[in-house]
Amino acid sequence: MVPMENETLRLVLKSGNFGQEDFFCESIGDDADGGWKMMDRELAQKLDDAVWIGRSLFERSKTSGSSANISFFHNGTMYISRSGSCFGTLKADEFAVMDMNGASLSGSKPSKEWPLHLKVYQKKPGTGAVIHTHGTYGVLWSFVPAEDETDVIPDHTPYLKMKLGKVGLVPYEKPGSQALFDAFEQRVMDSDGYLLKQHGAVVPGKSLMDAFFCLEELEESARIAWMLRQAGMR
Repeated sequence: MVPMENETLRLVLKSGNFGQEDFFCESIGDDADGGWKMMDRELAQKLDDAVWIGRSLFERSKTSGSSANISFFHNGTMYISRSGSCFGTLKADEFAVMDMNGASLSGSKPSKEWPLHLKVYQKKPGTGAVIHTHGTYGVLWSFVPAEDETDVIPDHTPYLKMKLGKVGLVPYEKPGSQALFDAFEQRVMDSDGYLLKQHGAVVPGKSLMDAFFCLEELEESARIAWMLRQAGMR
């Protein structure tokens, strides 16, 4: 259809695996002026990236069940995977929205570990995303005693320091508890990424893909360190 004079033609494009069957109905609607509104393209891309990252981690057995959570920062708010969501089936509409004071801005219930994510955004301006997983080698390495708990993973290769920096250890507290959130807050400024003892990794990044690359490097560095330790090498 060719628009008549003084008419505006608007297009909505769908990319990759983003969006449900009702994507076009949801992304376009009437606004107050009788025109159309469209989902922020930047937000749509971030949701698409988050879904891809979640499924990539799940399909490669880097996480399982509903154990992991992922968040990103957008226009002064935090989008975080909702409670009970699984990275293997993660969808763009499975994100809760919260302000920087921790108040809910959507109907979805956020992951119970949202305070970990929020604390990073509050304390470290410029953070664009945070990913938390229970990666096997990260968890194994969290049991190894460390001389310096602000930098616990050996740099057997240069890439962890190049991509992420220091990985600090947060003492064990029950998952989802206020005690864990308090312990995390005490350590958040000491390192660039974190291992929650007997629990898993919390990795920030400038963007979703940056956080993903840093998480991959943390888990790979922990795997190398663990295997060298098992072989009697340090």
